[in-house]
Amino acid sequence: MTARLLVILFCLFSEPALAQCRHALALGLDVSASVDSGEYRLQVEGLAAALRDPEVSQLMLANGSTSMRLAIFEWTEPGHERTLLNWTEIQTAADLNAISQRLVQTSRKVAAQGTAVGSAMLFGANLLNQQRTCWRRTLDLSGDGKHNLGPHPRDVRKALRGSGITINGLVIGADDPSSGDRRYVQVGELSAYYNAWVISGPNAFVEVALGFEAYAEAMTRKLIRELDSLVLSEARPHQ
Repeated sequence: MTARLLVILFCLFSEPALAQCRHALALGLDVSASVDSGEYRLQVEGLAAALRDPEVSQLMLANGSTSMRLAIFEWTEPGHERTLLNWTEIQTAADLNAISQRLVQTSRKVAAQGTAVGSAMLFGANLLNQQRTCWRRTLDLSGDGKHNLGPHPRDVRKALRGSGITINGLVIGADDPSSGDRRYVQVGELSAYYNAWVISGPNAFVEVALGFEAYAEAMTRKLIRELDSLVLSEARPHQ
């Protein structure tokens, strides 16, 4: 076998491996009517800050022979989801910086009233079904309230069982001005709710933000926990 043929064969068999996706991550942000304009900015800009965090960036870019893919969407009532970022391959720090800048420049649209957690789970799962070749597929839902419209999360979680999708949550304890600061109570109740009905899959978990002003730090912790577990498992495919 000639040296030239060896080079050709090496290219043919190595290029698909370089293009492999180790992790598809879909991020869903709750922008229902309970989220005011200031809280909306804290949420989208908090996500932008988390993506710029040095440790998050390092973990996302940890394995040069594979890549991550990222999608971001907003959710409220069924049929009112809005995609902020279609599937984008993360290969360099410049990719993360561009996504962060895009989030900072995002303007809010008129929000629907309802909080359709189950519908958001379905929307995210449909997005992740576009990335079936990725070794791991994760849906992250941020929310400050319980389901009050559309399919119940428990039914959606049951339907998604065995799909290979992991669902994690980031719950936000919002302040209730009518009865003082109840964020500790709210975030405890909502965390229990997400643990009972929303999160699903291997090592699924709920992260907590005590108010929208703590969202950036909570999102950073959540991303590090998700990404670090993938690096520690040596980015092997999950069945």
